[in-house]
Amino acid sequence: MAIVTWVFEPNIFPETHQPIRKAVRDGGHCLIEWSDAWWTDGVPSNVPNSSVVFHGSLGNAARITSELQWTPGAFCSVEAFRCSAWYESARQWLVHRDWTICPASELVANARKLADKLGATDRVFVRPDSPLKPFSGRVVDVASLTLAKLDYGFYYDDETIPVVVAPVQSIGNEWRFVIADRSVIAGSAYDPKTRNPVIAALNSAPAEFATIVASSIPEPEIVYILDICECNGELRLLELNPFGGADLYACNATKVVEVVSSIAENETK
Repeated sequence: MAIVTWVFEPNIFPETHQPIRKAVRDGGHCLIEWSDAWWTDGVPSNVPNSSVVFHGSLGNAARITSELQWTPGAFCSVEAFRCSAWYESARQWLVHRDWTICPASELVANARKLADKLGATDRVFVRPDSPLKPFSGRVVDVASLTLAKLDYGFYYDDETIPVVVAPVQSIGNEWRFVIADRSVIAGSAYDPKTRNPVIAALNSAPAEFATIVASSIPEPEIVYILDICECNGELRLLELNPFGGADLYACNATKVVEVVSSIAENETK
């Protein structure tokens, strides 16, 4: 068995990383702490370029993918995870039946017109097209919408960033699944009473639905995160996220490390 180097960003997902760190050690792999100083000082010589997997913040996951020669790295191809890149292929499963993608400035200037076109009333749901999420998805009032209400000037300063606009939906329970090579390998749900994350059974209806979706849509990366939700009494696809920058909650750490490490080994052969 080849040794895979797992690089964890300190203080990111501290609770989730505890079992994953243990699984990395138990699997005989190498564990290294990420440092932002590497961006200026260079990556230490003890960190290889191959058979290395990063897990931490979305910002670093994206930057590692674009700037470092790590294989496989952070599984964070930003363009492939944009909603505009995969929404249409997932239309039959997606939580949004209708949507539009436009610059934030255009949405603000034409909010009423766009809402009417979508069949929405006085409110719409808005989220960034980018998987790096310069602002969080939210429900906004059409009549009083401003760029500031989309966090413009706080987390980003480009008023033309693409945003997804859709009618408001009522979301129920949610599940997060780790997808590897088009298969569901681990999942997490929430305890409805405590709201604490719990392992999601892989023989459950949500996991089976996730399997159907993952086997049918183009994969943004060989390893990624797929979120499922309840909406109007149905299971629907909520979003896709890069593995390297997503909280794994109660996903089976041993299974995740085993499968992702195997993929890391194979991708460097």
